Amino acid sequence: MTRAAVLGAGAWGTTYAAVMADAGTDVTLWGRDDAVVRSIRDDRRHEGAIPGVELPAGIRATTDIEEALAGADVVAVAVPAQHARQIIAPFAGLVPSGAVAVSLMKGIELGTHARMSEVLAEVWDLPAERVAAVSGPNLAKEIAQRQPTATVVASVDAEAAELVAAATASSYFRPYTNDDLVGVELCGAYKNVIAVGVGITDGLGFGNNTTATVITRGLAEITRLGLALGSRPETFSGLAGMGDLIATCASPLSRNHTLGSHLGQGRTLDEAISLTRGTAEGVKTASAVQELARGAGVDVPICDGVVTMLAGEAPVESVIGALLSRPRKSEVD
Repeated sequence: MTRAAVLGAGAWGTTYAAVMADAGTDVTLWGRDDAVVRSIRDDRRHEGAIPGVELPAGIRATTDIEEALAGADVVAVAVPAQHARQIIAPFAGLVPSGAVAVSLMKGIELGTHARMSEVLAEVWDLPAERVAAVSGPNLAKEIAQRQPTATVVASVDAEAAELVAAATASSYFRPYTNDDLVGVELCGAYKNVIAVGVGITDGLGFGNNTTATVITRGLAEITRLGLALGSRPETFSGLAGMGDLIATCASPLSRNHTLGSHLGQGRTLDEAISLTRGTAEGVKTASAVQELARGAGVDVPICDGVVTMLAGEAPVESVIGALLSRPRKSEVD
């Protein structure tokens, strides 16, 4: 039986641990909050993150990182992307030799522009074949309720990807594998930025035509940048690309969409963050993606607009107008 550790007892980390337990994996969930860990362990509940859901009996929960990592074949990390390096650095000597480290995080690190799998590999000194990432339409609350979904497990090493996929496959959770790690992770990070933009248009009162326009042109931006970074085009039309983009941009469960909607309604960024009640990774990832795109010489107007709106440098209405008034050109250029 595969032994797994999931680091991070937020909504997605707890849900992913539940998915692994339902798949028959021996899983331990590590968290820093004593009360949360105790509730998961004793009551099989995490009401603060996934209310009303009874967790599988197979999940062990602990605040002891050594206990969580002992003997693990898979170590999945689900902590806030911009704090990941700081949180996981002390665990470097505890990760079992041969374990596959899996990023459940969807972000690009500010300053370094590193993808989350690159952060894991660097901090824990791991070779490429021991690193993977999970991405796709992964709204935690729906998956915790065992609603059917599919996802992508990406790694440059096919055996590593298959190990992680097998540890999560169940009657309601279908993992596909993909060796385009760069493309899959870029999709997971960038779609949060586009979701903030869609949320802003919703907050302004615009309808489905506007939503469809931002999603579709957002996918074009993601694809342009991904191809410039060496990714394969088919990744962007798949689960990690279009699949995750639709889920994150359209669902009220999406924190990034929710935050954008608050901004569109005229609230400040601080107010929107407070009302969203959770980490909206797109807020900080937007600047990191913009810098990454500039370095690659790629035009990303929606990302640029989101960065401007988040910075409060112009009224949201004027930024939307600027995006729509860009020079006309062929759609397929």
